[in-house]
Amino acid sequence: QIADMVVASTSKCDGGGGIARGYGRPAIAVIVGTLRPRRPLPNKPKLHRCACQPREKLELKTVSSISQVDRRLWNECAKGNGVFNPFVSWEFLSAMEESGSASRDAGWLPCHAVLSREGEEGEVLGVAPLYIKGHSYGEYVFDHSWANAYGRLTRKNYYPKLQSCVPFSPVTGSRLLAKSAGLGDQQRNEVLGMMAGSLVAIADEMKVSSLHVTFNSKEELAHFSRERGYLTRTGIQYHWQNNGYDTFNDFLMELRQSKRKSIRQERKCAEKNGLRVYRTYGSEMLPSDWDEFYRFYINTCNKKWGEAYLNREFFHRMGEAMGDKVLVVFVEDAFGKKVAGALNLVGSDTLFGRNWGCAADLNVKNLHFEVCYYQALEAAIELGLKRVEAGAQGEHKIQRGYRECGAPGRIGAN
Repeated sequence: QIADMVVASTSKCDGGGGIARGYGRPAIAVIVGTLRPRRPLPNKPKLHRCACQPREKLELKTVSSISQVDRRLWNECAKGNGVFNPFVSWEFLSAMEESGSASRDAGWLPCHAVLSREGEEGEVLGVAPLYIKGHSYGEYVFDHSWANAYGRLTRKNYYPKLQSCVPFSPVTGSRLLAKSAGLGDQQRNEVLGMMAGSLVAIADEMKVSSLHVTFNSKEELAHFSRERGYLTRTGIQYHWQNNGYDTFNDFLMELRQSKRKSIRQERKCAEKNGLRVYRTYGSEMLPSDWDEFYRFYINTCNKKWGEAYLNREFFHRMGEAMGDKVLVVFVEDAFGKKVAGALNLVGSDTLFGRNWGCAADLNVKNLHFEVCYYQALEAAIELGLKRVEAGAQGEHKIQRGYRECGAPGRIGAN
């Protein structure tokens, strides 16, 4: 039903930021603009003749699966800003789709945007993760009031809507992904601007209620501008910054004495209860280890009356595909049986904390803080990472060394 609401029509336009008209369901292919040739370097005057070349045409299309984009080409764009964010990697998003966690049946219909040079074999310049949503679950931004207001004012359905995000992951990062190889800074900036404008045009052509971009990077705010039809909503998250610490104790020494004492007491919880805490990478884990972690994840969802968005297959696929970019903290009892675990993903400068869970009959005070927070900080220090992001919400993180920071929570074009 979601896909059936995508408009099927065709058209092309020439010039900056053209109208997006598509063909097929849900694929769209359009000429969205032209790209100014890269300026020759000052120390190579013989290349100045290239500056007179006409602007080249670019083509934008949407694809119904990330498998329709070459893995290498997608990842070149994902790393184009010089930062590796595992959540926008081809491997992570593919695991979401192939496992069925982010799929049409789950209310997440992929329609990723791909910008390339014109032609069937045109070079891919930029991509953006994009989904047609039939609900607002799994976004970590609550827009039910928006949906109610939209219905009252327009007498129309709020769903489907268009969403550029990482499914089920409130982690900050770029949503407009453009390659850097072969492009100058000005050209890459033009590509990012074209993509931001074209997402709005796609939403208009699909006749969805709105376009939303969630947890995007602060650097993208210039492209998601009011002039392009976007409105800004800023949320709050709590991140930990690594100020060049060599050890966890170095970090503690920057805190007040009362906080140091509290953290040290909390870290003793595992030892006092005969538990062993250790870290392992995805490349070292067996399928049975992921089965155990999935059991913990389901237990936590059941305790909180929440919905388990991720299925068992997702964890298996992600662990196999991403290897050392996945870091899991496990807890074992005195008999060597796993009783708790926490999932982290490793970026080029950030450790991202995600899911946690434990055995249904386990009740150890402060164990959550040790497994999810302190182990993550310790790992980040050892790996030389700049920060730890431990997900959305949680003012209690301030007492444990995290600091409040603004995070773009939703930028919508209606």
